[in-house]
Amino acid sequence: MSRVCQLTGKKANNGMSVSHSHRRTKKLQQANLQWKRIWWVEGKRWVKLHLSTKALKTLELKGLAAMAKEAGLNLNKF
Repeated sequence: MSRVCQLTGKKANNGMSVSHSHRRTKKLQQANLQWKRIWWVEGKRWVKLHLSTKALKTLELKGLAAMAKEAGLNLNKF
């Protein structure tokens, strides 16, 4: 599975690593992704998702069903 948040779509960012002498080399800044089991109230079961930590914070405010609808996810497949 690719390193992409299933709810927000966050993924890796291209950046530059800068040394003390200011030499610049390319690096990849990965998103902080976690596997989480979340209770889906409407489906009355656990759903395992690959989420960014930012999505976890937003999930507490909006709820799983609302975020999945925004992302266009069918939770029955997870």
